[in-house]
Amino acid sequence: MGKGEVEQAAASASVRPPQVIRPPENPIIAPRTDNPWEWYATFNPAALYDEGRVHLLYRAIGAGNVSVLGYASTADGIHIDERLDEPAYVPTQPFEITPPFPHTERQRWYRRAYMSGGGWGGAEDPRLTRLGDRIYMTYVAFNGFDPPRVALTSISRQDFLARQWNWAPSRVISPPGVVDKNACILPEKIGGKYVIFHRIFPNILIDFVDSLEFAEGQYLRGEYAISPRPGRWDSRKVGAGAPPIKTPEGWLLIYHAVDDRDDSCYLVGAMLLDPDDPTKVISRTEEPIMRPQYPYENEGHKSGVVYPCGAVLMGRDLLIYYGGADKFVCVARIDVQDLLEYLRACRSRRSIASAA
Repeated sequence: MGKGEVEQAAASASVRPPQVIRPPENPIIAPRTDNPWEWYATFNPAALYDEGRVHLLYRAIGAGNVSVLGYASTADGIHIDERLDEPAYVPTQPFEITPPFPHTERQRWYRRAYMSGGGWGGAEDPRLTRLGDRIYMTYVAFNGFDPPRVALTSISRQDFLARQWNWAPSRVISPPGVVDKNACILPEKIGGKYVIFHRIFPNILIDFVDSLEFAEGQYLRGEYAISPRPGRWDSRKVGAGAPPIKTPEGWLLIYHAVDDRDDSCYLVGAMLLDPDDPTKVISRTEEPIMRPQYPYENEGHKSGVVYPCGAVLMGRDLLIYYGGADKFVCVARIDVQDLLEYLRACRSRRSIASAA
């Protein structure tokens, strides 16, 4: 094939990302002034589909500027028809509670550098994965002064569905002294091992572990990496959004990214991972599928933020749950078959470009 033919084929293989629909109900969860613990911000929701409902755990900031996690659910994925008046998770461990004074200059620097949503720490940005009869929650534990770390807890499915918040004691699973975020667990074992995604700037990291118990001093190591792409829309940093969803073509991972050419906003894309080896990327969206464009994504505590933490399939609808502007819980809908077709086209275009 000649150069002109290659270019023509590549151009024909290039397609625009599929349409992402934001429903008019957005934001679907907003701060409530009558609840002291969530009057300031409600954002970055984990999502789990079970027993015909989408269950959401969202980050909430109110009195004390400490992040706790609230619960809400929806039968159709969009209209919130249940929202609890009390938090579902409240920080209790030293690694997620602000230490007493005095504070060192380095601790004060971490507070300035890593506070988000107007909060000073706590339990941030959860993700949910069901494995058998237990539901595991990964989240960012931040005591307001030391580097944010990945934390893990779990609850029986029975208690979760009954809204009885009997969480197992939480523990940090990333090493001290390192900023580690965006952790989620694959909903199936691969080769008899659990698979955990997390992020140390600028990469998505992947670990295989024998157990989710994590003995004292056992931490994630970042064995494999998925990196930013220089010169592309995801060139500065990438992070896993929702736990990957199994499809006939591989694991579908929704991720967020920042572009070095414009680091003022977060963008959302998707990648397809090998079904038997999720460290291998089959395809990746050429363009972002979401970018901040609505008021609830630009008018809040941080302009230009669309930050996915949850995604579920309801029929052909892939519902992406995300935080808008570090203040609101929002949802977007995309046809999963259209998204997979777009990923196939991106893969074909990459193959043609490589052949050139």
